[in-house]
Amino acid sequence: MKLPIRVILTAVVAGAALAACATKSTKPPVAQTAPQAAAQPENNGGKYTVESLDTDSCLRQRVVYFDFDKSEIKPEFQAQIACHAAYLRQFPGARVTLEGNADERGTREYNLGLGERRGNAVDSALVAAGASASQLNVVSYGEERPVCKEHNEACWQKNRRVDIVYTAKQ
Repeated sequence: MKLPIRVILTAVVAGAALAACATKSTKPPVAQTAPQAAAQPENNGGKYTVESLDTDSCLRQRVVYFDFDKSEIKPEFQAQIACHAAYLRQFPGARVTLEGNADERGTREYNLGLGERRGNAVDSALVAAGASASQLNVVSYGEERPVCKEHNEACWQKNRRVDIVYTAKQ
């Protein structure tokens, strides 16, 4: 049963390729007169510029918070994920490290695993929204990098997070 599906898919792909080759362009070739500025995306119709990472209110949000002992992304962070995925689609040379973190409760090994699961959840959401997996790197710090060091729920909430860190902007 797999062979006929492969044959059909191959025929469809070959037909599409032949159809694309058969169409003639009526537009004359356009010579590029000046190189594009480094800060501009290849497609000028894009929504963002490299400076948008510091100026756009959605892209400046670079922390995704999680519930206790969970690695599912909350619905309120979906728009933020979509903004970062759009930026990454527009700038294929951009690179991001997703730093997974946990609060101090639990063993070191458990928290490292939880931080990794959280980082992978953000990774998967970005890829599902159109970012390339090759642009993303997941690192887990577990409980080792708290932003708050008090021992209460308000503080622990701040430590259950994934930090989105741009290592290359374009």
